[in-house]
Amino acid sequence: MSTPGADAVGGERRATIVLRPRAVRVAAYFSAVVVMAGMIGGAVMITSFQWGGRLGLLAVGVLVFLFCHLEASVKITARPDELEVRNLMRTRTLEWPEVLGISFPMGDPWAHLDLADGHTHPLQAIQRYDGERAIAAAHQLQALIRERGEAPPS
Repeated sequence: MSTPGADAVGGERRATIVLRPRAVRVAAYFSAVVVMAGMIGGAVMITSFQWGGRLGLLAVGVLVFLFCHLEASVKITARPDELEVRNLMRTRTLEWPEVLGISFPMGDPWAHLDLADGHTHPLQAIQRYDGERAIAAAHQLQALIRERGEAPPS
């Protein structure tokens, strides 16, 4: 999904690009539905539970559903002037010159941004479980870093 955005330098239009994992989203929502259905079924079918126990089951189901939704909502939004990384519990916005590159270390479940301050930042939206799709997303993000990462001329 991409939408046009105005470039601050020169007035040309550049797209906003959103990258999301596919396999993790499907697994998270499938798991959420299965757990929620089990909790509802347990609350209805287990007659020995009082109302407190039944509501407790439903509350656990809702909490698991919310956690699965958080896991499925990770994404990277590459705007013309900034890069927004939404991971499981935190969203971080980076200016393009802060980002040096992207690495996808063998054995790690997701890619990492290499930052100008010497640190790395995880990209949970580019996950190894997506296979070739994840590698293509990493290459696309690397191209954007090369294109937009340079400091604008003064």
